[in-house]
Amino acid sequence: MTDPAHPDPFPIEGGCTCRAVRYRMASAPLFVHCCHCRWCQRESGSAFALNAMIEADRLQLLEGETERVQTPSASGKGQAVVRCARCRVALWSHYAGSGDAVGFVRVGTLDEPDRLPPDIHIFTMSKQPWVLLPPGQPAVAEYYRRSEHWPAASIDRFKALKA
Repeated sequence: MTDPAHPDPFPIEGGCTCRAVRYRMASAPLFVHCCHCRWCQRESGSAFALNAMIEADRLQLLEGETERVQTPSASGKGQAVVRCARCRVALWSHYAGSGDAVGFVRVGTLDEPDRLPPDIHIFTMSKQPWVLLPPGQPAVAEYYRRSEHWPAASIDRFKALKA
């Protein structure tokens, strides 16, 4: 879940390109996805999207103005992308499956993105052929069962959101 060289980097902060928006992740994320689906490739303009899932109440807007933009998704249910109102950089999303309870923070917007390497690579069936996954890194062709990959503490935190 976190970089062993930095055992407890939290809280950790991030922001947009123009520096108008600053936010804080108050604790470690639930889990970090490196998604290789074609939707994430298109939305990020890159080969994948790296998202740290965290409870919304642990994701704090410190300064600046954001806007929510509804975009389509592969599920057909869409997602709300939270962007800087000035430079329009995507900071985090809320997907239909978890609603506003969980934020999917764009790891690249963190001040120290190297602190949150992926816990799993998902939708590798559509990854770019030149992307080489690290040996031994959890990877699945599509999606996965939480119970098979998440740490018990993260599962408990996620269950508490549904209570």
